[in-house]
Amino acid sequence: MKRTMIWFLGTLLILASCAPNMEEETSQKTDNEQEVSVLSSQSSKETYRMIAPYKTNVARGLITNQISNRVDIDEIEEGLKHHSQDVFDPSELYFQEGQYLTEDIILSWITDLNPAREDDWDVETHRKNPRIFSHVLEHNYLRQVGDKEVELAGISIGIALKSVYHFRVPVNGDPYSEEIEMNAMLEKGYEVAQVVLENMRETEGLSDIPFMFTLYREEDPYSPVPGNFVAKTSVPGGSNSIEDWETINEEHILFPSSEGEKKYPEEHEILKHFGNEIAQYFPNYVGIVGDGFYVDEELQSLKIEIPIETSGKTELIGFMQYAYGLVQDVYENYYELEINITSGGKVVGLIYREAGGDSPEVHVIH
Repeated sequence: MKRTMIWFLGTLLILASCAPNMEEETSQKTDNEQEVSVLSSQSSKETYRMIAPYKTNVARGLITNQISNRVDIDEIEEGLKHHSQDVFDPSELYFQEGQYLTEDIILSWITDLNPAREDDWDVETHRKNPRIFSHVLEHNYLRQVGDKEVELAGISIGIALKSVYHFRVPVNGDPYSEEIEMNAMLEKGYEVAQVVLENMRETEGLSDIPFMFTLYREEDPYSPVPGNFVAKTSVPGGSNSIEDWETINEEHILFPSSEGEKKYPEEHEILKHFGNEIAQYFPNYVGIVGDGFYVDEELQSLKIEIPIETSGKTELIGFMQYAYGLVQDVYENYYELEINITSGGKVVGLIYREAGGDSPEVHVIH
């Protein structure tokens, strides 16, 4: 689940040998940058290859209007590809952004499948008629059939649904919110998925294409961690109905938080200890935030942000060397670990260790 390493692709200048081995990264382009970005390459069995020329989603940009939280947008986009691997083999198929669901189609579904709000609704009417359905995300999977030809082999659909419904009464008046119960959200998701399937089956060329559907439960728009996928199903080519849904037991947990302390006290204490150690070393340290990703209540990845105020690169390198040593002492290696050191709102350092890895990678970024 290497979701953020792509941020730092570029020229790597290995610094003088030290412990840990640190790499300094710049944003300058090189003569061979295009070679590094070849879309048809595949870095691992867990990632999809892509084809050139790259085609963007035909509803590009709509998702940012429909889903309020940036972390939710990132999670549904990357998570949909991750879940697609169970249905569409990344060693055989290529990934392409959605080419069938236009902005007009998606917006028409959102309008038709949500309650039509009226300006004179009172608070109770809003609460009884929440607008749960937010967005539909489409991914396409292609099969190579010739030297330079591909054909559509499958489509994945992610349906975004709200966990909290925000509204104002009157239209420009006081803000209110209503938490959406899981069962109500799932019922709406099942309804939307069936409508999407039936409509897409009527599209030329899609009558016999296999589909995978997922339901994604958004977090509150102000949450620092994303929501999670809650259900998925596969539909064979030619079928016009969805039979059964499989429950997905995923969650993102914020550390430190009362929820994190209650549900996962061990990780909570480790992060607390890690933060205390950093505070003793670095007087300008202002806090630590962690996002733990769990599947079936087992930690899969931990992403940590450490905001600092640093006076220069020498101080930053010293701090990262210290943090590297703490990582080796504190964090076990059965899950993916990513630590972003930020200053002034920008990432200035990265410590990354893949699950099962022995030594983290350390990067200074400027």
